[in-house]
Amino acid sequence: ELSSLGEHTGAVTTAAQTPEARLLVVDDEPNIRELLATSLRFAGFEVHAAADGGAALRLAKQVQPDLLVLDVMLPDMDGFTVTRRLREKGQHMPVLFLTARDDTQDKITGLTVGGDDYVTKPFSLDEIIARIKAILRRTRAEDDDATLRIGEVVMNQDTHEVTVGEEEIELSPTEFKLLRYLMLNPNRVLSKTQILDHVWEYDF
Repeated sequence: ELSSLGEHTGAVTTAAQTPEARLLVVDDEPNIRELLATSLRFAGFEVHAAADGGAALRLAKQVQPDLLVLDVMLPDMDGFTVTRRLREKGQHMPVLFLTARDDTQDKITGLTVGGDDYVTKPFSLDEIIARIKAILRRTRAEDDDATLRIGEVVMNQDTHEVTVGEEEIELSPTEFKLLRYLMLNPNRVLSKTQILDHVWEYDF
């Protein structure tokens, strides 16, 4: 069922300010859920909250969030199942997983089912906000513009042309995927697991 915070975790905006994005926070621990919701609202997001997977699925359909902050361990179904069911219903909003342990297999599973990133508890609120903003930048860049630019490096994602300044660079398909993934994550350290999953794909 929906968290007791449901009455005051709806749209939190002012007439003069448009929220940066609409978020759905899903965590069965009331203290964490309230802390995240309050902090993210303060950071300029519209925030909705749910305490379990069933409520998350219902609320995701109602409010159409731009991103989910989703705990892996929930009382009725795990976060991976929630993500699979959302994808089956055609809802492909990005997902940031919260995982209680630094378990590589959990992280790989999360990325494999369609998650975009993960944060291990205990987490820093600054890190959560930074990860959310990075995911939104990446997904909006993918949706809105076929061209990526970092300094003098320009990549056309549709034609697979890459130039540095005026010089065109020939890349293999894997080199192209690797460069694209790095360009979508500027100023961020990427782990071996993340690179393998997004570029070579874990099954390989």
